Amino acid sequence: MNFADRVAIVTGGASGIGRACALEFARGGAAVAVVDVADGATADEAERLIGEAGARGVFTFRADVSDFAQAERVVAAARSRLGGCDILVNAAGINDDAPVWRMTEAQWDRVMGVNVKGAFNYVRAVAPVMRGARAGKIVCVSSVEAFRGRFAVANYAASKAALVGLTRAAAADLGREGINVNCVAPGFTRTEMTKKLPAEILEEAARSSVFGRIAEPEEIAGVVAFLCTDAARYVTGEVIRVDGGQLF
Repeated sequence: MNFADRVAIVTGGASGIGRACALEFARGGAAVAVVDVADGATADEAERLIGEAGARGVFTFRADVSDFAQAERVVAAARSRLGGCDILVNAAGINDDAPVWRMTEAQWDRVMGVNVKGAFNYVRAVAPVMRGARAGKIVCVSSVEAFRGRFAVANYAASKAALVGLTRAAAADLGREGINVNCVAPGFTRTEMTKKLPAEILEEAARSSVFGRIAEPEEIAGVVAFLCTDAARYVTGEVIRVDGGQLF
């Protein structure tokens, strides 16, 4: 996939699915801005890998996506340093699990702040730029948890369901300006987040897939990248499950 003339902003781009997306754009020749709260070593490693993958420019911004005002500053800096803003991938996400009777207000607010408000902040920040260009691609990373009930993930599931609504509403708002807004909903994927889960949960997730395994981040990134190509120019407001059949 050719992204040679594109600038991509990837939130959560220092690790996991976000980094896999950033690498996919880099291999296509894009300039890539990574937005993440990762420590210096993790961010430096991501920047190195993205550069080695072929990015024509790469820059990392250490930023909390839940900060509304900071999002506009990051987008402005990305445009200044890399020359534009053609693609946004909202991959930043956290979990903080507890059953509803134990979940604190702080747990709820933090997950919703990063996963939902963070995505809104960056959609809001790039919208004027993309509207001015009458072109742009936005992809939000949701989850299969948006479509099912599972123990102790009320805040996470609610946040991922909210991303589906945000995607469809933003697609309606921005479509007449030539901007595509879509969503991918991965199943269990081998990331830093899932590595912290008990082994029995990962084994159950693998058994629930028709392939008998969980996904690799690159398998999610390939679908995200496709949605950011001209081949997907008539796809918008769509939610694509990338779950290996976990919800069959």
